Amino acid sequence: MNTIIRKSVLGIAGLAFAGGLAAGPLNHHEATPATALTPVAAVQADKPDASKLIPHGVQGAQSRIDLNDEQVANAKAIIAATKKAGLPERAAVISIATSLQESKLENLGHLGDKNDHDSLGLFQQRPSSGWGTPEQITDPEYSTLAFLKGLKQVDGWQDMPLTEAAQTVQVSAYPDAYAQWEQQAADIVAQHWNS
Repeated sequence: MNTIIRKSVLGIAGLAFAGGLAAGPLNHHEATPATALTPVAAVQADKPDASKLIPHGVQGAQSRIDLNDEQVANAKAIIAATKKAGLPERAAVISIATSLQESKLENLGHLGDKNDHDSLGLFQQRPSSGWGTPEQITDPEYSTLAFLKGLKQVDGWQDMPLTEAAQTVQVSAYPDAYAQWEQQAADIVAQHWNS
């Protein structure tokens, strides 16, 4: 007799619980408009995590320039090449900051007497240093992939401050200059990574 009563009580409790699950979420969704939840999910999916973009915080005073359509297109090309290389957002931040320092995101050709040796393109890479032909270096995808190839060869680049990682690849006469562009580069990547 005790077993029958216990099974009946458990059965009724189970039905009440299952009914509550079925009715609970339905009633909850009716009370909360679906549009109230949509923006939160969209914002989270649209923006890369800031801790991935600037894991060490910015170093020193930051510079910023207004970008024209060509410069934005070049930044997007750097992001696309970074994705093609299978590298994370941080690699795009380092690449864009490097290009901001080297060329202000302008795909520079030979500048005559103003030219630094035979430096060309977004990263001011030199054909005489083995970066590629002038045609290759002035192709945004090629030059970015060449920069990223150098970056991948730097042990621990993911954990380095931006300026140290960029300098190890670029070997610039002004090694600390890359740091000033980190915030703008991160902002560009945050804006365009998922676009």
